[in-house]
Formats: sequence, C-alpha cells, structure tokens
Amino acid sequence: MNLAKKKVLAAKVLKVGKNRIFFANENLSEIKEAITRQDITDLYNAGAIQIKEVSGRKKIVKRKHRRRIGKVKNKTNTRKREYVIITRKLRKLIKHLSRTGKIDKETYRQTRKQIRARKFRSKRHLKEHLE
Repeated sequence: MNLAKKKVLAAKVLKVGKNRIFFANENLSEIKEAITRQDITDLYNAGAIQIKEVSGRKKIVKRKHRRRIGKVKNKTNTRKREYVIITRKLRKLIKHLSRTGKIDKETYRQTRKQIRARKFRSKRHLKEHLE
C-alpha cells in the first residue's frame, strides 16, 4: 500500500519534514481514506499519525573566529595623521606672521625646523614661544 502522497500531505499540514512523519500500522486503512487536511489533523490528534524526533546534531555551535595577523584592522598611521594636521596648521600660521612682518626671515626658518621636530603642541604653544 503506497501512502507517499498522504505522507506529503501530512508533512504540509503538520509543518514538519516528510521523513519525520510516521504512520501507525494498525490505522493504515483510516489513513488511506483521509483526503482532506482536517482528516490528517484528526488522525494526528487520535495518534494514528506520529512525528519522529529530530535526528542528528541537536546544537550547532558557531565557530569562533580567531584574530590573527590577517584580521588586525586597527589604524596604524593615526600618529602620522596627527603630525600632518598640526604641522600644516603651524606652517600656515608662521607663513602668515612672516608675510605680515611680525617675525623676520631668520626666526621663520628656525621656527619651521622646530615645527618639523614637533616642538610645538598647538598654535597657542607656538605663539607663546614666539613672544
């Protein structure tokens, strides 16, 4: 007696895979006559159709990703970026002071060298030094 179509219908109605559907041998004639979804539900409630437990692995453990040399993504040149920003800012300031005549050419050259050597932390620090 081929009940494959009934098994597919029962799987759809009960929302499980067709491999988990199990028909009781003593109720095969009733299962054969069942043609509607309601018939399948009634047979399941009566115990003629049973659902097997899920086989196989019960718990899926997620593999932890290892942080190795290819996975390191931190910024390496933040110090360089800070240096570039402060240097441009200070050079622009002393160029302006040189143009307006507030510092002479010799002081301008020395201050540029000191900026390159990172002597000054900020514009205020540079202005205090020049005064």
